[in-house]
Amino acid sequence: MNKKKTLLICLAILLAGGAVLAYIFFTEPSASREGASRQSAMLVDVEMVEQGSYQPLIVATGSVQPSADIVLSPRVSGEIISRSDAFVPGGFVKKGEVLLQIDPADFRNTLELRRSDLSQAMADLEIEQGRQNVARRDFELIDENITEENRELVLREPQLNAVKARVEAARAAVEQAKLQLERSTIRAPFDAHILSRNANVGSQVAPGDDLGRLVGRDVYWVVVNVPLSKLRWLTFPDKEGERGSEVTIRDRKAWQEGEYRTGYLYKLVGALEDQTRMARLLVAVPDPLAYQEESEGLPPLMINSFVEASIKGTEIKDVVRLNRDWVRQDETVWVMEDEKLSIREVDIVLSDAEYAYISKGLQENDQVVTTNLTTVAEGAELRRNNPDSAAGGGDTAATAAGQRRQGAQTMGGTR
Repeated sequence: MNKKKTLLICLAILLAGGAVLAYIFFTEPSASREGASRQSAMLVDVEMVEQGSYQPLIVATGSVQPSADIVLSPRVSGEIISRSDAFVPGGFVKKGEVLLQIDPADFRNTLELRRSDLSQAMADLEIEQGRQNVARRDFELIDENITEENRELVLREPQLNAVKARVEAARAAVEQAKLQLERSTIRAPFDAHILSRNANVGSQVAPGDDLGRLVGRDVYWVVVNVPLSKLRWLTFPDKEGERGSEVTIRDRKAWQEGEYRTGYLYKLVGALEDQTRMARLLVAVPDPLAYQEESEGLPPLMINSFVEASIKGTEIKDVVRLNRDWVRQDETVWVMEDEKLSIREVDIVLSDAEYAYISKGLQENDQVVTTNLTTVAEGAELRRNNPDSAAGGGDTAATAAGQRRQGAQTMGGTR
């Protein structure tokens, strides 16, 4: 009986609790809106653009290579008996300067022998000419009609021709001996910088041996790769002595801030780079080692180093130059027009490392939105954060953007 009573009491409590909860749930107050919501315009920065003519700066990376690079080899065999003090790695030599001397004794003896052979041949020629004079007088005394072939035999013309041939062979042998003697003295073929030396006094050398590596010091090349679409904005020389587009060379890892070298476009290599399928250009840099007085204080170029090349392109006329950060997805630009957002499609003629050059889609004094917006919709309400900049033109923004980009330009920085 007690258990039954206990169960009834528990059931009653549960029912009462459920009823209270139901009453609270159905009688809960609900929140209500009062008045209309206020929608504020987005706060943005804008820059007023200008239309004009501009010279793009195409930035690429490249490696430094010598324009003249040879392995010095002898053309005769022998023992090296002397070496120039300048013929050391890192040394500088002038064209024609003696680098190594091979023992010339054998070559001098050979030259004397060949000169003796020539003297003998000349003597034989004089003797034969005397015999021919005697034969001619005898033939005139005979006064007989003979064939032309027999006449040449009587006058000893074949013998004379044979002696003349021996004389010419002896002269050639003398000239060859002179060449061999001259080749025993190994000279610098051009104004050169010595990169390596593989021979010394006492070395036995033979034709084709590697005596050392020399590179020309007058001009180095910087081999750079640029997209094919950029080539029409570059200028190459048509004739020898002319110069193409000016190029500024910087080695940001090795040189101090502000140091650079100036070169010019020299040649367009007629083959694409295998991996990137880009065009290869040769940039010529005169006096790359700063050896001449007029280059004093300039940083030297190091072979095989990677450098940055900034190439001045031809002038682009009647375009709007816009910071590349302000060109949005799908080549669109945000413009503030009548306090509203206008999304415009633009035609980009060229993009360099910092700017996009736009021919269509923007006009003079258009106010370009420079603020990055999370929500973008055509016609969205805008309000300007920097009213003074709209009248100041794009130079201030371009300067600020240039400062942000300084030191961060790479080959991949072109669109």
